[in-house]
Amino acid sequence: MTRSRWLAATLVFSLVVVAGCGGASGSSAPAAASASPAAASASPSAAISAAPSASDASSAASDASSAGSDSSSSGSDSSSSAVAACSAPASPTPSQTEGPYFTAGSPEKSSLVEPGMDGTPLTLTGFVVTTECTPIVGAKVDVWQADAGGTYDNAGYRLRGYVVTDATGRYTIETIVPGEYPGRTEHIHVKVTPSGGATLTTQLYFPGVSANDADGIYSPDMLLDVMPQGDGFVGTFTFVLAA
Repeated sequence: MTRSRWLAATLVFSLVVVAGCGGASGSSAPAAASASPAAASASPSAAISAAPSASDASSAASDASSAGSDSSSSGSDSSSSAVAACSAPASPTPSQTEGPYFTAGSPEKSSLVEPGMDGTPLTLTGFVVTTECTPIVGAKVDVWQADAGGTYDNAGYRLRGYVVTDATGRYTIETIVPGEYPGRTEHIHVKVTPSGGATLTTQLYFPGVSANDADGIYSPDMLLDVMPQGDGFVGTFTFVLAA
């Protein structure tokens, strides 16, 4: 399935994923300076299976735009949204393998997109909360991923960076939809670290991607809620951290 058909389709999932089963754990050995998708297929197989009606898509896009903008609501409203979407006691977000391409020391930046970078725009957003659904302020959300061609930058910090949750527990990072790395479905790596607390290492996935079921690490518990926004998408996920 081509990327253009991926862009033509839309899907709305639930806002929050708070599953209780853990995924694979551990990490692989460090890789060379560049990870190339030499064995990857000619085009990513990110196929969203069913598009809603035009009116539904328009409504979803409007909702996504609203969800992706902190300025569209007050801090108290945003905080209430995080709590309302969470049912206490919530199950902690499952951890997953770090993988071989994590690089420590990534810079703080709210946009990973660089001039001339190929790829479909993606706004990654959501909240970090406790199992009691209390928003966690000042949590570090560190992200790294492959580019649109499925290649990781292991020499620098391209498509690597972190943000810190605001007073409502919200994080927002501008990035692109990653390509498929050989043997893996499309995914985004994340480390979430609350101030003075333990780090959650996990991965996020996209709904409707045909390679999901063939990926031994993939977990439906970690699916993003994907909605259209402009020429790209908003992907929402709320991380639930154990005490």
